[in-house]
Amino acid sequence: MKLRELAHARTGDKGNSSNISVIAYDPGDFAFLAEHVTAEKVRTFFAGTVKGKVERYELPGIGALNFVLHDTLGGGVTRSLALDIHGKSLSSSLLEMEVPDTQQAPQRTKT
Repeated sequence: MKLRELAHARTGDKGNSSNISVIAYDPGDFAFLAEHVTAEKVRTFFAGTVKGKVERYELPGIGALNFVLHDTLGGGVTRSLALDIHGKSLSSSLLEMEVPDTQQAPQRTKT
């Protein structure tokens, strides 16, 4: 199943780093997300885009994971020649990541 079935995401930027928050629709899904959406998997998912390390911070109180993707934005807003200099599309891209489709992960109906 796609990550987007369990969570939504927001992206921000700071210099050459992108910051992506993955927020569970249902806080009860946080443990499942924490198990299956690791810094290593995010780095692998963005292979070729992320040149530096990926750090993950957990916010269980709000059912969210925050990822900092270092050396990702082509030098930052004032230096990048990319079309998406702020990296805003990265959150939508991450939601396409596959996560296991198990009984632990409840099925969501799309609205």
